[in-house]
Amino acid sequence: MYDAPVKIDLRTASRLSVAPMMDWTDRHCRFFHRQLTRHALLYTEMMAAAALVRGGARHLLAHDPREHPLAVQLGGADPGELAQAARICAEEGYREVNLNIGCPSDRVQSGCFGAVLMTRPALVAECLAEMRAATRAEITVKCRIGVDDQDPHEVLPAFLERVRETGVRRVIIHARKAWLQGLSPKENREVPPLDHMLVVEMKRAFPDLHISINGGIGSLEAAQDFLAQGLDGVMLGRAAYHTPFDVLAGADAAIWGTDEAAPSRAEVVACMKPYIARHLSQGGRLHAVTRHMLGLFAGRPGARGWRRALSEGASRPGAGVELLEAALAAVDAAQPEVETGENRAGSPNPARL
Repeated sequence: MYDAPVKIDLRTASRLSVAPMMDWTDRHCRFFHRQLTRHALLYTEMMAAAALVRGGARHLLAHDPREHPLAVQLGGADPGELAQAARICAEEGYREVNLNIGCPSDRVQSGCFGAVLMTRPALVAECLAEMRAATRAEITVKCRIGVDDQDPHEVLPAFLERVRETGVRRVIIHARKAWLQGLSPKENREVPPLDHMLVVEMKRAFPDLHISINGGIGSLEAAQDFLAQGLDGVMLGRAAYHTPFDVLAGADAAIWGTDEAAPSRAEVVACMKPYIARHLSQGGRLHAVTRHMLGLFAGRPGARGWRRALSEGASRPGAGVELLEAALAAVDAAQPEVETGENRAGSPNPARL
């Protein structure tokens, strides 16, 4: 759909962003999402600073230039290592490096980074200062409202004050606590109650900070409501992944006021074909890309057939781009009959729009 990245300031792009999600927002997912929206800010999965600095895993930063506007998220707690990792990210073309202070997984806790850093604001400040000194890329933070028995109304303002003292001006706040003891990472995304209004209050208390809200936001309309309440940005996670067309296809017009027509589902599929063909020619597997496209027809007639065709066929030996046509045929087969027969005669199928 888009042959070149749109020229847009990252702060403007972050009015709507897609959250970094482990095992989900890889380069194939991001390229797919970019066919739905030109302007939304996309994020990589969280990458461990140690993997880039000590493990030489620079290949993890590979991306298609058409994915921009694009930011990278790092996990770590060693100021010097994070500084080196931020420098590497900038060298690979990233203009924003985000520090993860929200992930509650056991793996992250054992490394003393992620949400557990909410309890160590002085260390966070040191990390951010080192990162800012190491690169011209913008350094940002993604955090929770608190962890465990902390009182968010006391902890969060103090935490934001320490962040602001480092010169960081853009923060994304997941509006839930993280319970590091007793809840799994999945439960931490669902069980702790949301406190969206606390995030709104933080914007009023820190008007000089650019604050985005994250957590439990399921639609483009809800995102618009939060922007209307004065927040600078909204970050969507699972909704953008599971119902990408509903959330992202109309975003450019609704959030940024563009006059470009949103792509149809069929146009998105057509734009993915050359990308997939190139991926396959380089030895990649079809499933690596199409697994991110399963929700394209979510809520539409034929969605189940689309998902089944891709889920069952993409992992088979020799599966190629032609599987997308078979999946589209499954969508067409689920449509109600049209008396005039226009759909069968080649007119656009409403389900593909």
